[in-house]
Amino acid sequence: MKEKIIIYQVFTRLFGNSRPSPVPNGDKAQNGCGCLGDFTSKALEEIKKLGTTHIWYTGIIEHATQTDYSAFGIAPDHKAVVKGKAGSPYAIKDYYDIDPDLATSVPARMKEFQNLVKRTHQAGLRMIIDFVPNHVARQYRSDAKPTGTCDLGENDNREYAFDPQNNFYYIPGEELHAQFDLQQGAPEPYREYPAKATGNDNFSAWPGVNDWYETIKLNYGIDYCGGGRRCFDPIPDTWHKMLDILLFWAGKGVDGFRCDMAEMVPVEFWGWALPQVKTSYPDVIFIAEVYNPAEYRNYIHTGKFDYLYDKVGLYDTLRAVTCGFASATDITRCWQSVDDIKDHMLNFLENHDEQRLASDFFAGNATKGKAALLVSACMGTNPMMIYFGQELGERGMDTEGFSGRDGRTTIFDYWTVDTVSRWRNGGKFGGKKLTEEEKDLQAFYTHILHLCNEEKALREGLFYDLMYVNPGSEDFNPKKTYAFLRRAGKELLLVATNFTEEEQHIAVNIPVHAFEWLGITPSETAKATELLTGEACTLCITPDAPCRINLPAFSGVVLKMKR
Repeated sequence: MKEKIIIYQVFTRLFGNSRPSPVPNGDKAQNGCGCLGDFTSKALEEIKKLGTTHIWYTGIIEHATQTDYSAFGIAPDHKAVVKGKAGSPYAIKDYYDIDPDLATSVPARMKEFQNLVKRTHQAGLRMIIDFVPNHVARQYRSDAKPTGTCDLGENDNREYAFDPQNNFYYIPGEELHAQFDLQQGAPEPYREYPAKATGNDNFSAWPGVNDWYETIKLNYGIDYCGGGRRCFDPIPDTWHKMLDILLFWAGKGVDGFRCDMAEMVPVEFWGWALPQVKTSYPDVIFIAEVYNPAEYRNYIHTGKFDYLYDKVGLYDTLRAVTCGFASATDITRCWQSVDDIKDHMLNFLENHDEQRLASDFFAGNATKGKAALLVSACMGTNPMMIYFGQELGERGMDTEGFSGRDGRTTIFDYWTVDTVSRWRNGGKFGGKKLTEEEKDLQAFYTHILHLCNEEKALREGLFYDLMYVNPGSEDFNPKKTYAFLRRAGKELLLVATNFTEEEQHIAVNIPVHAFEWLGITPSETAKATELLTGEACTLCITPDAPCRINLPAFSGVVLKMKR
Protein backbone atom coordinates (compact mmCIF):
# COMPACT_ATOMS: atom_id res chain seq x y z
CA MET A 1 0.00 0.00 0.00
CA LYS A 2 1.28 3.45 -0.88
CA GLU A 3 2.05 5.58 2.15
CA LYS A 4 1.80 9.32 2.66
CA ILE A 5 4.83 10.40 4.66
CA ILE A 6 4.00 12.27 7.87
CA ILE A 7 7.09 13.66 9.59
CA TYR A 8 7.28 14.67 13.24
CA GLN A 9 10.22 17.03 13.66
CA VAL A 10 11.52 17.15 17.21
CA PHE A 11 14.31 19.25 18.65
CA THR A 12 16.05 16.40 20.43
CA ARG A 13 17.72 18.40 23.21
CA LEU A 14 14.44 20.00 24.29
CA PHE A 15 11.94 17.15 23.99
CA GLY A 16 12.72 15.40 27.27
CA ASN A 17 13.63 18.43 29.37
CA SER A 18 11.08 19.25 32.07
CA ARG A 19 13.17 21.48 34.35
CA PRO A 20 10.68 23.99 35.80
CA SER A 21 11.27 27.73 35.50
CA PRO A 22 14.35 27.71 33.28
CA VAL A 23 16.62 30.74 33.57
CA PRO A 24 17.20 32.93 30.49
CA ASN A 25 20.72 32.26 29.21
CA GLY A 26 21.07 29.49 31.78
CA ASP A 27 23.66 26.76 31.41
CA LYS A 28 23.02 23.03 31.36
CA ALA A 29 23.35 22.69 35.13
CA GLN A 30 20.76 25.41 35.69
CA ASN A 31 18.23 24.56 32.99
CA GLY A 32 18.72 20.87 32.35
CA CYS A 33 18.79 19.08 29.01
CA GLY A 34 16.83 16.28 27.38
CA CYS A 35 18.64 13.19 26.17
CA LEU A 36 18.23 10.30 23.74
CA GLY A 37 16.95 8.10 26.55
CA ASP A 38 13.87 10.34 26.91
CA PHE A 39 12.64 8.84 23.65
CA THR A 40 11.44 5.73 25.41
CA SER A 41 9.34 3.08 23.73
CA LYS A 42 6.32 4.75 25.35
CA ALA A 43 7.30 8.20 24.03
CA LEU A 44 7.76 6.86 20.51
CA GLU A 45 4.46 5.01 20.73
CA GLU A 46 2.74 8.30 21.61
CA ILE A 47 4.42 10.08 18.71
CA LYS A 48 3.36 7.27 16.40
CA LYS A 49 -0.22 7.62 17.69
CA LEU A 50 -0.33 11.13 16.26
CA GLY A 51 -0.35 9.55 12.81
CA THR A 52 3.33 10.01 12.04
CA THR A 53 5.43 7.72 9.87
CA HIS A 54 8.85 9.37 10.30
CA ILE A 55 10.58 11.24 13.10
CA TRP A 56 13.23 13.85 12.36
CA TYR A 57 15.59 14.09 15.30
CA THR A 58 17.04 17.59 14.98
CA GLY A 59 20.47 18.21 16.50
CA ILE A 60 21.81 14.66 16.79
CA ILE A 61 25.35 15.15 15.48
CA GLU A 62 27.96 16.76 17.75
CA HIS A 63 28.06 20.54 17.47
CA ALA A 64 29.88 23.43 19.10
CA THR A 65 28.75 24.28 22.63
CA GLN A 66 29.76 26.37 25.63
CA THR A 67 29.38 23.33 27.88
CA ASP A 68 32.76 21.86 28.78
CA TYR A 69 33.18 18.18 27.92
CA SER A 70 36.98 18.17 28.07
CA ALA A 71 36.85 15.52 30.81
CA PHE A 72 35.65 13.15 28.08
CA GLY A 73 38.37 14.03 25.61
CA ILE A 74 36.29 16.59 23.71
CA ALA A 75 38.12 19.85 23.14
CA PRO A 76 36.17 22.85 24.49
CA ASP A 77 34.86 25.53 22.15
CA HIS A 78 35.66 29.20 22.52
CA LYS A 79 32.40 30.87 23.52
CA ALA A 80 33.01 33.84 21.20
CA VAL A 81 32.21 31.55 18.27
CA VAL A 82 29.29 29.66 19.84
CA LYS A 83 25.74 31.01 19.67
CA GLY A 84 24.01 30.46 22.99
CA LYS A 85 25.06 28.34 25.95
CA ALA A 86 24.00 25.13 24.20
CA GLY A 87 25.14 26.13 20.72
CA SER A 88 23.60 25.78 17.29
CA PRO A 89 23.04 22.24 15.99
CA TYR A 90 24.05 23.58 12.59
CA ALA A 91 27.60 24.36 13.71
CA ILE A 92 28.81 20.78 13.40
CA LYS A 93 31.96 20.03 15.39
CA ASP A 94 32.37 16.34 14.55
CA TYR A 95 30.44 14.74 11.69
CA TYR A 96 31.14 11.28 13.08
CA ASP A 97 29.90 11.71 16.62
CA ILE A 98 26.75 12.15 18.71
CA ASP A 99 26.26 15.39 20.61
CA PRO A 100 27.35 14.73 24.21
CA ASP A 101 24.49 16.83 25.57
CA LEU A 102 22.15 14.06 24.47
CA ALA A 103 23.88 11.24 26.32
CA THR A 104 23.02 9.72 29.66
CA SER A 105 26.59 8.43 29.69
CA VAL A 106 28.87 10.55 27.49
CA PRO A 107 31.35 7.72 26.74
CA ALA A 108 28.42 5.53 25.61
CA ARG A 109 26.75 8.17 23.44
CA MET A 110 27.07 6.26 20.14
CA LYS A 111 25.68 3.11 21.73
CA GLU A 112 22.77 5.14 23.09
CA PHE A 113 22.14 6.46 19.59
CA GLN A 114 22.13 2.96 18.12
CA ASN A 115 19.64 1.92 20.79
CA LEU A 116 17.46 4.88 19.79
CA VAL A 117 17.56 3.71 16.16
CA LYS A 118 16.31 0.30 17.30
CA ARG A 119 13.54 1.76 19.48
CA THR A 120 12.43 4.06 16.68
CA HIS A 121 12.13 1.19 14.23
CA GLN A 122 10.42 -1.04 16.79
CA ALA A 123 7.82 1.71 17.23
CA GLY A 124 7.05 1.53 13.50
CA LEU A 125 8.74 4.85 12.75
CA ARG A 126 11.58 5.70 10.42
CA MET A 127 14.44 7.95 11.48
CA ILE A 128 15.57 11.17 9.79
CA ILE A 129 18.58 13.19 10.93
CA ASP A 130 20.20 16.41 9.73
CA PHE A 131 23.03 16.43 7.23
CA VAL A 132 24.73 19.83 7.34
CA PRO A 133 26.88 20.01 4.19
CA ASN A 134 27.56 23.72 3.65
CA HIS A 135 29.42 24.71 6.80
CA VAL A 136 30.93 23.44 10.05
CA ALA A 137 31.85 24.94 13.43
CA ARG A 138 34.85 27.25 13.38
CA GLN A 139 36.73 24.84 15.66
CA TYR A 140 35.75 21.69 13.80
CA ARG A 141 37.77 18.65 14.84
CA SER A 142 36.66 15.05 14.63
CA ASP A 143 37.68 12.86 17.55
CA ALA A 144 35.51 9.98 16.38
CA LYS A 145 36.39 9.73 12.69
CA PRO A 146 37.04 6.22 11.40
CA THR A 147 40.62 5.01 11.29
CA GLY A 148 42.39 6.22 8.18
CA THR A 149 40.02 9.18 7.67
CA CYS A 150 41.65 12.59 7.25
CA ASP A 151 39.99 15.46 9.07
CA LEU A 152 38.45 18.37 7.21
CA GLY A 153 41.15 20.89 6.42
CA GLU A 154 43.93 18.59 7.57
CA ASN A 155 45.67 18.60 4.21
CA ASP A 156 44.59 22.05 2.99
CA ASN A 157 47.08 24.42 1.42
CA ARG A 158 46.35 27.53 3.47
CA GLU A 159 48.43 29.77 1.25
CA TYR A 160 45.65 29.82 -1.34
CA ALA A 161 42.28 31.49 -0.97
CA PHE A 162 40.87 28.76 -3.19
CA ASP A 163 42.13 25.38 -4.22
CA PRO A 164 39.71 22.75 -5.60
CA GLN A 165 41.17 20.13 -3.25
CA ASN A 166 41.01 22.30 -0.13
CA ASN A 167 38.11 21.69 2.25
CA PHE A 168 37.87 25.35 3.30
CA TYR A 169 38.22 28.83 1.81
CA TYR A 170 40.93 31.07 3.26
CA ILE A 171 41.90 34.72 3.49
CA PRO A 172 45.68 34.20 3.21
CA GLY A 173 47.92 36.30 5.41
CA GLU A 174 45.02 37.76 7.40
CA GLU A 175 43.79 36.91 10.86
CA LEU A 176 40.08 36.66 11.68
CA HIS A 177 39.03 40.05 13.03
CA ALA A 178 35.20 40.04 13.11
CA GLN A 179 32.91 42.98 13.86
CA PHE A 180 32.26 41.84 17.43
CA ASP A 181 34.19 40.92 20.56
CA LEU A 182 36.30 37.81 19.95
CA GLN A 183 37.01 37.38 23.65
CA GLN A 184 33.53 37.37 25.23
CA GLY A 185 34.98 37.18 28.75
CA ALA A 186 37.27 34.23 28.01
CA PRO A 187 40.89 34.30 29.28
CA GLU A 188 42.15 34.78 25.71
CA PRO A 189 40.44 35.99 22.52
CA TYR A 190 39.55 33.55 19.79
CA ARG A 191 42.33 33.29 17.23
CA GLU A 192 42.07 32.05 13.64
CA TYR A 193 44.93 32.39 11.19
CA PRO A 194 44.58 32.49 8.34
CA ALA A 195 40.95 33.51 8.57
CA LYS A 196 38.44 31.21 6.90
CA ALA A 197 35.34 32.21 4.94
CA THR A 198 32.15 32.28 7.00
CA GLY A 199 29.30 29.83 6.36
CA ASN A 200 26.85 32.30 4.81
CA ASP A 201 29.29 33.02 1.94
CA ASN A 202 31.11 35.88 3.66
CA PHE A 203 34.56 35.64 2.07
CA SER A 204 36.18 38.27 4.27
CA ALA A 205 38.01 38.25 7.60
CA TRP A 206 35.38 40.54 9.14
CA PRO A 207 32.13 38.61 9.78
CA GLY A 208 29.46 40.54 11.66
CA VAL A 209 26.92 39.57 14.30
CA ASN A 210 24.30 38.99 11.61
CA ASP A 211 26.53 36.54 9.76
CA TRP A 212 26.73 32.84 10.53
CA TYR A 213 29.92 33.78 12.34
CA GLU A 214 30.04 30.53 14.32
CA THR A 215 30.57 28.54 11.12
CA ILE A 216 33.06 28.24 8.26
CA LYS A 217 32.19 27.55 4.64
CA LEU A 218 33.02 24.20 3.04
CA ASN A 219 34.67 24.16 -0.38
CA TYR A 220 33.00 21.97 -3.02
CA GLY A 221 35.16 23.22 -5.87
CA ILE A 222 33.52 26.56 -6.72
CA ASP A 223 35.83 29.56 -6.86
CA TYR A 224 33.38 32.18 -5.62
CA CYS A 225 35.96 34.97 -5.61
CA GLY A 226 37.36 33.99 -9.00
CA GLY A 227 34.32 34.37 -11.20
CA GLY A 228 32.47 31.31 -9.92
CA ARG A 229 34.63 28.73 -11.72
CA ARG A 230 33.33 25.19 -11.13
CA CYS A 231 36.31 22.88 -10.68
CA PHE A 232 34.81 19.40 -10.45
CA ASP A 233 37.38 17.36 -12.40
CA PRO A 234 39.07 15.74 -10.61
CA ILE A 235 36.39 15.27 -7.96
CA PRO A 236 37.06 17.71 -5.08
CA ASP A 237 38.26 16.17 -1.83
CA THR A 238 35.26 17.59 0.06
CA TRP A 239 32.90 15.53 -2.13
CA HIS A 240 34.56 12.29 -1.08
CA LYS A 241 34.59 13.25 2.60
CA MET A 242 30.90 14.19 2.63
CA LEU A 243 29.88 11.03 0.80
CA ASP A 244 31.74 9.00 3.42
CA ILE A 245 29.80 10.82 6.16
CA LEU A 246 26.44 10.06 4.53
CA LEU A 247 27.37 6.40 4.14
CA PHE A 248 28.53 6.27 7.76
CA TRP A 249 25.15 7.37 9.13
CA ALA A 250 23.12 5.34 6.64
CA GLY A 251 25.12 2.38 7.87
CA LYS A 252 23.92 3.14 11.41
CA GLY A 253 20.32 2.57 10.30
CA VAL A 254 19.28 6.15 9.53
CA ASP A 255 16.36 6.16 7.07
CA GLY A 256 16.64 9.69 5.75
CA PHE A 257 18.52 12.97 5.76
CA ARG A 258 17.18 16.50 5.90
CA CYS A 259 19.92 18.38 4.07
CA ASP A 260 20.48 21.82 5.55
CA MET A 261 20.76 24.71 3.06
CA ALA A 262 21.16 22.22 0.22
CA GLU A 263 21.08 24.95 -2.42
CA MET A 264 24.31 26.45 -1.04
CA VAL A 265 26.07 23.27 -2.15
CA PRO A 266 26.49 22.70 -5.92
CA VAL A 267 23.76 20.53 -7.39
CA GLU A 268 26.44 18.49 -9.15
CA PHE A 269 27.64 17.17 -5.79
CA TRP A 270 24.18 15.92 -4.91
CA GLY A 271 23.74 14.26 -8.29
CA TRP A 272 27.07 12.50 -7.73
CA ALA A 273 26.63 11.52 -4.07
CA LEU A 274 22.95 10.65 -3.58
CA PRO A 275 22.80 7.83 -6.17
CA GLN A 276 25.89 6.29 -4.58
CA VAL A 277 24.23 6.28 -1.16
CA LYS A 278 21.08 4.77 -2.65
CA THR A 279 23.06 2.03 -4.35
CA SER A 280 23.88 0.67 -0.90
CA TYR A 281 20.78 1.96 0.92
CA PRO A 282 17.96 2.22 -1.66
CA ASP A 283 15.24 3.16 0.81
CA VAL A 284 17.03 6.16 2.32
CA ILE A 285 15.24 9.44 1.53
CA PHE A 286 16.77 12.88 1.04
CA ILE A 287 14.95 16.15 1.83
CA ALA A 288 16.46 19.42 0.61
CA GLU A 289 16.11 22.79 2.27
CA VAL A 290 15.84 24.85 -0.92
CA TYR A 291 14.23 28.28 -1.12
CA ASN A 292 14.74 29.26 -4.76
CA PRO A 293 11.83 28.01 -6.91
CA ALA A 294 13.95 28.48 -10.04
CA GLU A 295 16.22 25.71 -8.74
CA TYR A 296 13.54 23.24 -7.62
CA ARG A 297 13.60 21.06 -10.72
CA ASN A 298 17.37 21.17 -10.86
CA TYR A 299 17.68 19.74 -7.35
CA ILE A 300 15.09 17.06 -8.10
CA HIS A 301 16.21 15.97 -11.56
CA THR A 302 19.94 16.69 -11.40
CA GLY A 303 20.46 16.59 -7.65
CA LYS A 304 18.28 13.48 -7.24
CA PHE A 305 16.49 14.72 -4.13
CA ASP A 306 13.30 12.96 -3.11
CA TYR A 307 11.64 15.99 -1.51
CA LEU A 308 12.07 19.76 -1.26
CA TYR A 309 10.75 22.29 1.26
CA ASP A 310 7.61 24.03 -0.05
CA LYS A 311 8.39 27.13 1.97
CA VAL A 312 8.29 30.13 -0.37
CA GLY A 313 5.19 28.72 -2.05
CA LEU A 314 2.61 26.95 0.08
CA TYR A 315 3.95 27.79 3.55
CA ASP A 316 4.27 31.50 2.89
CA THR A 317 0.86 31.59 1.20
CA LEU A 318 -1.00 29.67 3.91
CA ARG A 319 0.60 31.90 6.51
CA ALA A 320 -0.53 35.01 4.66
CA VAL A 321 -4.07 33.66 4.16
CA THR A 322 -4.32 32.63 7.82
CA CYS A 323 -3.21 36.09 8.92
CA GLY A 324 -5.61 37.82 6.51
CA PHE A 325 -2.89 39.26 4.27
CA ALA A 326 -3.67 37.19 1.16
CA SER A 327 -6.60 35.57 -0.60
CA ALA A 328 -7.30 31.84 -0.50
CA THR A 329 -7.25 31.99 -4.31
CA ASP A 330 -3.47 32.35 -4.03
CA ILE A 331 -3.30 28.71 -2.91
CA THR A 332 -4.26 27.69 -6.43
CA ARG A 333 -1.23 29.47 -7.86
CA CYS A 334 0.98 27.63 -5.38
CA TRP A 335 0.16 24.13 -6.58
CA GLN A 336 0.04 25.21 -10.21
CA SER A 337 3.63 26.51 -9.99
CA VAL A 338 4.89 23.06 -8.90
CA ASP A 339 2.26 20.84 -10.53
CA ASP A 340 4.84 18.79 -12.44
CA ILE A 341 6.87 18.13 -9.27
CA LYS A 342 4.09 18.28 -6.66
CA ASP A 343 4.82 14.79 -5.31
CA HIS A 344 8.31 16.01 -4.38
CA MET A 345 7.22 18.95 -2.23
CA LEU A 346 7.25 18.77 1.59
CA ASN A 347 4.39 20.72 3.20
CA PHE A 348 4.58 22.22 6.68
CA LEU A 349 3.24 25.04 8.84
CA GLU A 350 6.06 25.02 11.40
CA ASN A 351 9.68 23.98 11.72
CA HIS A 352 12.65 25.10 13.83
CA ASP A 353 13.38 28.07 11.55
CA GLU A 354 9.84 29.46 11.40
CA GLN A 355 7.75 31.23 13.99
CA ARG A 356 5.23 29.15 15.88
CA LEU A 357 1.74 29.26 14.39
CA ALA A 358 0.26 30.19 17.77
CA SER A 359 2.85 32.91 18.43
CA ASP A 360 1.99 36.61 18.50
CA PHE A 361 4.04 36.97 15.31
CA PHE A 362 1.88 34.53 13.32
CA ALA A 363 -1.75 33.67 14.06
CA GLY A 364 -1.71 34.35 17.81
CA ASN A 365 -3.88 31.28 18.41
CA ALA A 366 -3.32 27.72 17.20
CA THR A 367 -7.03 27.29 16.48
CA LYS A 368 -6.69 29.80 13.65
CA GLY A 369 -4.36 27.36 11.88
CA LYS A 370 -6.82 24.50 11.53
CA ALA A 371 -7.95 25.48 8.04
CA ALA A 372 -4.33 25.80 6.90
CA LEU A 373 -3.57 22.35 8.34
CA LEU A 374 -6.46 20.83 6.39
CA VAL A 375 -5.15 22.32 3.15
CA SER A 376 -1.50 21.50 3.80
CA ALA A 377 -2.17 17.91 4.87
CA CYS A 378 -5.02 16.96 2.54
CA MET A 379 -4.45 18.57 -0.85
CA GLY A 380 -1.73 16.19 -2.10
CA THR A 381 -0.06 12.81 -1.80
CA ASN A 382 3.27 14.47 -0.96
CA PRO A 383 4.78 14.47 2.57
CA MET A 384 3.51 16.59 5.44
CA MET A 385 5.50 17.68 8.49
CA ILE A 386 4.65 19.08 11.91
CA TYR A 387 7.02 20.44 14.56
CA PHE A 388 6.89 19.08 18.10
CA GLY A 389 4.43 21.05 20.20
CA GLN A 390 2.60 22.39 17.14
CA GLU A 391 -0.17 19.91 17.80
CA LEU A 392 -0.47 21.31 21.35
CA GLY A 393 -0.52 24.96 20.37
CA GLU A 394 3.00 25.74 21.61
CA ARG A 395 3.45 29.51 21.29
CA GLY A 396 7.24 29.87 21.37
CA MET A 397 6.92 33.21 23.15
CA ASP A 398 9.70 32.69 25.71
CA THR A 399 12.86 34.78 26.05
CA GLU A 400 15.30 31.94 26.36
CA GLY A 401 18.65 33.71 26.17
CA PHE A 402 20.54 33.91 22.90
CA SER A 403 17.14 33.32 21.31
CA GLY A 404 14.95 36.27 22.20
CA ARG A 405 11.17 36.54 22.33
CA ASP A 406 10.73 35.96 18.63
CA GLY A 407 7.94 33.39 18.41
CA ARG A 408 10.37 30.53 17.77
CA THR A 409 11.41 27.70 20.04
CA THR A 410 15.11 28.20 20.70
CA ILE A 411 17.74 26.07 18.98
CA PHE A 412 20.61 27.78 20.84
CA ASP A 413 19.68 27.52 24.53
CA TYR A 414 18.98 24.97 27.24
CA TRP A 415 15.24 25.29 27.83
CA THR A 416 11.95 23.60 28.66
CA VAL A 417 9.12 23.62 26.10
CA ASP A 418 6.07 24.11 28.30
CA THR A 419 3.36 22.30 26.32
CA VAL A 420 5.61 19.35 25.45
CA SER A 421 6.76 19.04 29.06
CA ARG A 422 3.17 18.94 30.31
CA TRP A 423 2.16 16.44 27.60
CA ARG A 424 5.09 14.20 28.51
CA ASN A 425 4.07 14.42 32.18
CA GLY A 426 7.27 12.85 33.42
CA GLY A 427 7.18 10.16 30.74
CA LYS A 428 3.61 9.08 31.54
CA PHE A 429 2.05 11.07 28.69
CA GLY A 430 -1.59 11.97 28.29
CA GLY A 431 -3.80 14.94 28.96
CA LYS A 432 -3.67 15.30 32.73
CA LYS A 433 -1.62 18.48 32.60
CA LEU A 434 -2.97 19.82 29.30
CA THR A 435 -5.79 22.32 29.04
CA GLU A 436 -9.02 21.30 27.34
CA GLU A 437 -8.12 23.55 24.41
CA GLU A 438 -4.73 21.84 24.04
CA LYS A 439 -6.30 18.39 24.18
CA ASP A 440 -8.88 19.35 21.56
CA LEU A 441 -6.16 20.68 19.26
CA GLN A 442 -4.07 17.55 19.66
CA ALA A 443 -7.11 15.42 18.88
CA PHE A 444 -7.76 17.51 15.73
CA TYR A 445 -4.19 17.08 14.52
CA THR A 446 -4.26 13.36 15.29
CA HIS A 447 -7.51 12.95 13.37
CA ILE A 448 -6.24 14.80 10.30
CA LEU A 449 -2.88 13.05 10.22
CA HIS A 450 -4.51 9.64 10.53
CA LEU A 451 -6.97 10.45 7.74
CA CYS A 452 -4.01 11.15 5.47
CA ASN A 453 -3.18 7.45 5.39
CA GLU A 454 -6.51 5.89 6.30
CA GLU A 455 -8.33 7.47 3.36
CA LYS A 456 -7.12 6.19 -0.01
CA ALA A 457 -8.31 9.38 -1.71
CA LEU A 458 -5.97 11.44 0.51
CA ARG A 459 -3.14 8.95 0.50
CA GLU A 460 -2.90 8.43 -3.25
CA GLY A 461 -5.93 9.96 -4.96
CA LEU A 462 -6.41 12.59 -7.66
CA PHE A 463 -6.77 16.27 -6.80
CA TYR A 464 -9.18 18.79 -8.35
CA ASP A 465 -9.18 22.46 -7.41
CA LEU A 466 -12.67 24.00 -7.35
CA MET A 467 -11.73 27.63 -6.98
CA TYR A 468 -11.93 28.60 -10.65
CA VAL A 469 -15.65 27.85 -10.78
CA ASN A 470 -16.43 29.53 -7.48
CA PRO A 471 -16.03 33.27 -7.95
CA GLY A 472 -17.07 35.68 -5.24
CA SER A 473 -20.76 35.61 -4.30
CA GLU A 474 -22.98 35.80 -1.25
CA ASP A 475 -22.56 32.05 -0.86
CA PHE A 476 -18.83 31.69 -1.51
CA ASN A 477 -16.01 34.00 -0.49
CA PRO A 478 -12.91 32.90 -2.42
CA LYS A 479 -10.71 35.17 -0.31
CA LYS A 480 -11.52 33.22 2.84
CA THR A 481 -12.65 29.81 1.56
CA TYR A 482 -10.73 27.11 -0.24
CA ALA A 483 -12.37 23.98 -1.70
CA PHE A 484 -11.14 20.96 -3.63
CA LEU A 485 -11.95 17.36 -4.47
CA ARG A 486 -9.92 14.17 -3.92
CA ARG A 487 -10.83 10.91 -5.69
CA ALA A 488 -9.57 7.31 -5.55
CA GLY A 489 -11.57 4.36 -6.89
CA LYS A 490 -15.18 4.79 -5.90
CA GLU A 491 -14.40 7.16 -3.05
CA LEU A 492 -14.83 10.91 -3.46
CA LEU A 493 -13.86 13.52 -0.87
CA LEU A 494 -15.02 17.11 -0.93
CA VAL A 495 -12.76 19.25 1.26
CA ALA A 496 -13.74 22.82 2.07
CA THR A 497 -11.96 25.15 4.50
CA ASN A 498 -12.92 28.35 6.27
CA PHE A 499 -10.23 30.91 7.17
CA THR A 500 -12.65 33.20 9.03
CA GLU A 501 -13.67 33.44 12.68
CA GLU A 502 -17.34 32.88 11.85
CA GLU A 503 -19.28 29.83 10.71
CA GLN A 504 -19.88 29.96 6.95
CA HIS A 505 -22.80 28.59 4.94
CA ILE A 506 -21.41 28.15 1.45
CA ALA A 507 -22.53 26.88 -1.93
CA VAL A 508 -19.81 25.07 -3.92
CA ASN A 509 -20.05 24.74 -7.69
CA ILE A 510 -18.66 21.52 -9.21
CA PRO A 511 -18.05 21.84 -12.97
CA VAL A 512 -18.84 19.32 -15.69
CA HIS A 513 -15.12 18.87 -16.26
CA ALA A 514 -14.65 17.57 -12.72
CA PHE A 515 -17.31 14.90 -13.27
CA GLU A 516 -15.69 13.87 -16.54
CA TRP A 517 -12.05 13.94 -15.38
CA LEU A 518 -12.65 12.25 -12.03
CA GLY A 519 -15.35 9.90 -13.29
CA ILE A 520 -17.94 11.14 -10.80
CA THR A 521 -21.57 10.05 -11.09
CA PRO A 522 -23.90 13.03 -10.45
CA SER A 523 -26.51 12.74 -7.73
CA GLU A 524 -28.93 15.21 -6.16
CA THR A 525 -29.09 13.07 -3.01
CA ALA A 526 -25.55 11.80 -2.44
CA LYS A 527 -25.06 10.15 0.95
CA ALA A 528 -22.00 11.57 2.68
CA THR A 529 -20.13 11.32 5.96
CA GLU A 530 -18.28 14.28 7.40
CA LEU A 531 -15.02 12.61 8.48
CA LEU A 532 -14.07 15.16 11.14
CA THR A 533 -17.31 14.74 13.10
CA GLY A 534 -18.70 11.43 11.86
CA GLU A 535 -22.01 13.07 11.03
CA ALA A 536 -24.05 11.79 8.08
CA CYS A 537 -25.61 14.15 5.58
CA THR A 538 -27.11 14.33 2.08
CA LEU A 539 -25.45 16.47 -0.60
CA CYS A 540 -26.34 17.64 -4.05
CA ILE A 541 -23.40 16.60 -6.23
CA THR A 542 -24.29 17.69 -9.75
CA PRO A 543 -22.91 20.19 -12.27
CA ASP A 544 -26.33 21.83 -12.46
CA ALA A 545 -26.70 23.07 -8.89
CA PRO A 546 -24.27 24.08 -6.12
CA CYS A 547 -23.48 21.83 -3.16
CA ARG A 548 -24.44 23.56 0.07
CA ILE A 549 -22.14 23.09 3.08
CA ASN A 550 -21.80 24.49 6.59
CA LEU A 551 -18.21 25.32 7.57
CA PRO A 552 -17.12 25.77 11.19
CA ALA A 553 -15.00 28.81 12.02
CA PHE A 554 -11.24 28.52 11.40
CA SER A 555 -11.67 24.94 10.21
CA GLY A 556 -13.42 22.97 7.52
CA VAL A 557 -15.05 19.73 6.46
CA VAL A 558 -13.97 16.52 4.76
CA LEU A 559 -17.07 15.01 3.18
CA LYS A 560 -16.78 11.43 1.97
CA MET A 561 -19.07 9.88 -0.65
CA LYS A 562 -19.18 6.70 -2.69
CA ARG A 563 -19.40 7.76 -6.34
